[in-house]
Amino acid sequence: MAGEAKPSEVVRVGVGIAAFPFDAPRDLFAFAERCERLGIDSLWQTDRLHGDVPQLESLATMAALAGATSRIQFGMNAVVASLRDPLVLAKQCATIDFLSGGRLLPVFGVGVEADPVWKATGRDPAARGRRADEALEIAQRLWRGEEVHYAGRFFTYAGARIAPLPVQQPLPCWIGGSSPAAIRRTARLGTGWLAGLAPPEEVARVIAAIRAELARSGREIDPGHYGATLPCRLGETDAGLAGRFARAGAQLATGSPGAVLARARAYLAAGASKLVLIPLARGTADLAGQLDRLAGEVIPALEGK
Repeated sequence: MAGEAKPSEVVRVGVGIAAFPFDAPRDLFAFAERCERLGIDSLWQTDRLHGDVPQLESLATMAALAGATSRIQFGMNAVVASLRDPLVLAKQCATIDFLSGGRLLPVFGVGVEADPVWKATGRDPAARGRRADEALEIAQRLWRGEEVHYAGRFFTYAGARIAPLPVQQPLPCWIGGSSPAAIRRTARLGTGWLAGLAPPEEVARVIAAIRAELARSGREIDPGHYGATLPCRLGETDAGLAGRFARAGAQLATGSPGAVLARARAYLAAGASKLVLIPLARGTADLAGQLDRLAGEVIPALEGK
């Protein structure tokens, strides 16, 4: 049936970064190089513009990764399109994809209503979905090389264009979120979907709903372009780190490699084909140890290597 969530035959596993986990800024580049040497599929940076927890701006991080690596793909999980100007956003993404030789995997969302960023920026969260829809439509047209004339509720452009264009044509445009509007947005504009901190049952429900919406519209999304995010830690659980993610409603995978694998495989059974594992760690050495264990004991088993 069109709406059923089915495990993909091809699984890819990336590694994500949320709050800045390193001892020093240059450690990020060593970490990226280590991921590339270990054959990690992709690197992901969580997007947070507002707050007092140290966290990198995601598009600037993507540009840095473009120069620090040569093979690995990288993406932002997920840029809140409602907070960005679409011309600037499109130009940034096109530049990063151009400089990296076509390795950018952008993911876009609308944010959550309770996020204090709306009050901090004087924006109405009730309009965030409609604002994101306009921004993504404009950005996609710019990435295709169109001269954009647009008069919307939030944005107005007269003959806007960008160059150079992204290497990837079309540039990937993955969507985040699980609301009915996010499902419709994915089916209408998306080339993939990446879940946030959601349980496998929710991932299965959304994937099935997206596929049903696609069947009605006549569009297609590659079966390998459905993803899920999973914070994890191998070995003894760090109560402080786990607690921070748990307060955010995250589904955690902790303990032995078998326990982490079992939790990750639940997402594959739900229909996800790409997993973004966020290793819970304190400091550069701890993070490197977690990465080595994931690359040696978990990721090969998930990818069937």
